Amino acid sequence: MDLYEAIKGRRDIRSYFKPDPIPNEVLSKILLAAHLAPSVGYSQPWNFILVKDADVRRKVKEEAERQRARYAGLLDEKRRSLFNTIKIEGIMEAPLNLAVTADCSRFGPHVLGRITMPETCQYSVVLAIENLWLAARAENIGVGWVSFLDKEKVKEILSIPKEIDLVAYLTMGYVTSFPEKPELEQKGWNTRLPLSELVFQDAWGRKPNDDLIRCLKDVRL
Repeated sequence: MDLYEAIKGRRDIRSYFKPDPIPNEVLSKILLAAHLAPSVGYSQPWNFILVKDADVRRKVKEEAERQRARYAGLLDEKRRSLFNTIKIEGIMEAPLNLAVTADCSRFGPHVLGRITMPETCQYSVVLAIENLWLAARAENIGVGWVSFLDKEKVKEILSIPKEIDLVAYLTMGYVTSFPEKPELEQKGWNTRLPLSELVFQDAWGRKPNDDLIRCLKDVRL
């Protein structure tokens, strides 16, 4: 798959998982793509925890349901009604869950490039996750990022040491289809912002020249 096609077709999948297992050879390629991500100071702070056990996943799902109810309680009636139509995770439906962590002490304590921006440890892990997501899309495997979780509770479930940060809890599997648009856009939760309104030049709020603005409005992948 062309890189731009993978970027354009990548989706946060929650509703379309099939039970078919991911072959080890395919999973290994996807994890290698993640491992080849750039990292500040070549620190490679990531680890990947494969979560297949149904009881473990059920505990994570229960935590996600608690957090979903908590979030719903913060919404007004109209927004809550729409939110109730949105599926937020496929923890039990997906054949594989994957926890991605950050070990910010790896090659420390003075990692090159992180003295002034220590948060780039987690940023590096996010880059690995994006590599993984695009590689998975190229293999026709869907990925969902489950963010309705208390990280400390999930760390306890997965026996992750206190000093290790949980960056993401993902669900992975083959899907019946990839939707044409992101699910949240399909449901009317939000729309994609125009790129031309998000690009500045030389200073915050200062628009680039008209020719570039025109290109930003017309560009297509």
